[in-house]
Amino acid sequence: MGRLRLAIVGLTASERAELEALASRRQTAQAMALRARIVLGCASGLQNKEVAAQLGIDPVTVSKWRRRFLADGLEGLRDEPRCGAPRTVDDARIEAVITRTLESLPPDATHWSSRGMARASGLSTSTVQRIWRAFGLQPHREGTFKLSTDPDFVDKVRDVVGLYVAPPAHAIVLCVDEKSQIQALDRSQPLLPMRPGQIAKRTHDYKRHGTTSLFAALDIATGHVIGKCYPRHRATEFRKFLDEIEANVPADLDVHLVMDNYATHKTQIIRDWLVKRPRWHVHYTPTSASWVNQVERFFALLTERQIRRGVHRSTEALRQAITSFIAQHNANPKPFRWTKSADDILASIERFCVRNMPEQTSDSGH
Repeated sequence: MGRLRLAIVGLTASERAELEALASRRQTAQAMALRARIVLGCASGLQNKEVAAQLGIDPVTVSKWRRRFLADGLEGLRDEPRCGAPRTVDDARIEAVITRTLESLPPDATHWSSRGMARASGLSTSTVQRIWRAFGLQPHREGTFKLSTDPDFVDKVRDVVGLYVAPPAHAIVLCVDEKSQIQALDRSQPLLPMRPGQIAKRTHDYKRHGTTSLFAALDIATGHVIGKCYPRHRATEFRKFLDEIEANVPADLDVHLVMDNYATHKTQIIRDWLVKRPRWHVHYTPTSASWVNQVERFFALLTERQIRRGVHRSTEALRQAITSFIAQHNANPKPFRWTKSADDILASIERFCVRNMPEQTSDSGH
């Protein structure tokens, strides 16, 4: 066809508006956006080489889409049907698989397997897997969740998160909790060490050598941890641990204590201890919302790095291991970075409820 030129008059107002929208809209497929820019460049009177240089593409590509637009207008910019075998599974059968997956259960199991669904729907296992993958369905997987039913949930979240985001001046914020009943476990047979090509192995059975309970207080500003192990986790031990905190906190600072609603934390002996110390201020986390308490993140590190794979032949050995871990942590402490505001957290919980439990949330008032 030789060199073709598109005069400005070759575009109607509606065509130009649609092309400009395709070229600038973020959600437009990049291929369509490029084709729209090619046509707009040609419509401005530029040669193929000039448009190609401007867009960093080959002149042959410019010629192709100039020609397609002249022949078929905006429709010419869309991809032509590709060659290949026709579909063997129509939309109705795909919808039936999705509906059955979401709204029914197999008679012999708690969830569908790809083979079970293939037998029930008359499709191949690979076809069922492709359908599930395309629509993000994973019947073999199941997560857990727990929503707090605390009537003061919103106020408590705002109170605690407010301390994290904007801690008060001349004060220390401590997240306190206990990790109770930590077992001193020894494997029934010696561990097999890791070797090239072989992971470390241990027996599934073990010997119990007693338990200990760790009380810990995390300084949210520095990441420093005050921790002490006790044989039990009663109010008596908790009061002794408060004495431990008192001895380690400068006397000129207010103490803001974040802790849960465990009964041990609210006994008369604890209330009397706190009343006598006006610089101490208690902030309770919502019921069933331990994730608000930052010390739980430290407990997770302790479990992962020391307790889960540790071998302890006595409670004393277990206590020494925990004490050593805390000392190593405090040698180079790093605070956990709290990133979400209270509004972000509450909005996220609201979206979860609306998306997953519309009937329950409509009557709950949360």
